[in-house]
Formats: sequence, structure tokens, C-alpha cells
Amino acid sequence: MTTRIETQSLSTSTTGRPMIGKLLLLDAGVSGLNGIAYLAGATLLDGLLGPSVLTLEILGAFLLVWAGALAWIGTRDPVPPGLAREVMIGNLVWVAGSVAVAFGLLSLTGIGLIWCLAQALVVAGFAIEQYVVLRAHR
Repeated sequence: MTTRIETQSLSTSTTGRPMIGKLLLLDAGVSGLNGIAYLAGATLLDGLLGPSVLTLEILGAFLLVWAGALAWIGTRDPVPPGLAREVMIGNLVWVAGSVAVAFGLLSLTGIGLIWCLAQALVVAGFAIEQYVVLRAHR
């Protein structure tokens, strides 16, 4: 009896883009949409979420730059594992920052608190998935 184990390479895949690239591009899309929402809707979201217009605009600009970096990394062939690992660490830092914000670093409304914790869960999910994929390809 012969057992055959197949793993997906970080560089190529028979089904198209490697999983880590797909995760990075999805992360880029979510980050970019949030960035656009924070920039375009800062004057509406400040009252709903709690942070000032300026804080939301800064977050929005940062998220657009982050999304651009994620998209660039996610479209490399092969995806550099070191950069993908740095993204995972950056996502974990974002989660830690979100928890700090939720527990008083910024003054949030009730909806802002729920939003902050919900997006922290989404980002934690990205970090976990990125970790699993990277670990599988060591």
C-alpha cells in the first residue's frame, strides 16, 4: 500500500493562485473597503462609532496603504513567506490594538464597541488562517 501526501506550494498551484495569495487578497479587499468607508464616511461614522473624524480619516488612510501592500504581496509569484508572516504579525498587532481601543483607549459608542470587536474577530480569523497556511508549507 502506498500513501501519497500532496501539499500546495506557496509559489504555484494547479488550481490557480496559492491559498496564501488568496488570503492576502481577501484581507486586502476587506481592509480596502474599511479604509474607503472610514475616509468617505468619517463625518457620518464619528457619531455612530465614537472616534473623531480625524481619527477615522487617519485609520482610513492607513488601511488603504495596508490594503495596497497586501495586494502587492498577494500577487507575487511566489508569495514571499517572510512577508506573508509579517502580514500575519501585523494582523495580530491590529487585533491587540482593537482590544485596547475597545477597553478604553478611544471613546466608543455601543455600536462602535461592537464594530471594533467584530472587526478584531475578522482580522484574528485572517491571522489564524494565514498562520495555518504558512505552517503547512514550512
